[in-house]
Amino acid sequence: MKNKRECGNFYEKLATEFLIKNGYTILKNNYANSQGEIDIICKKENFIIFIEVKYRKNQNYGHPLEAVGIKKQEKIRNTSLVYISENDIGNSGIRYDVISVLGDKIEHYKNAF
Repeated sequence: MKNKRECGNFYEKLATEFLIKNGYTILKNNYANSQGEIDIICKKENFIIFIEVKYRKNQNYGHPLEAVGIKKQEKIRNTSLVYISENDIGNSGIRYDVISVLGDKIEHYKNAF
């Protein structure tokens, strides 16, 4: 891959395929507003799920989950509030997940924050 954006797009697509195979309905990829960006917004059962995708080739710089710190979580929450105000989500619950890709292993952390 040539740059970080291409790398990010590749692993976000991989995560999207993983979610679809596991029964999730994708509502939006790379949703952005003035507050920030959310990699994947999807639905399963009665939840709207906001997902951050993190990739690491190895753990030299820590586990991918560790890269979603408090500031990043706050940015995702604020971005999700705009999405919620723009879209009728009915009585759906809200959840924040992280999909980590470490090497070739995908892990889905539900209710990560």
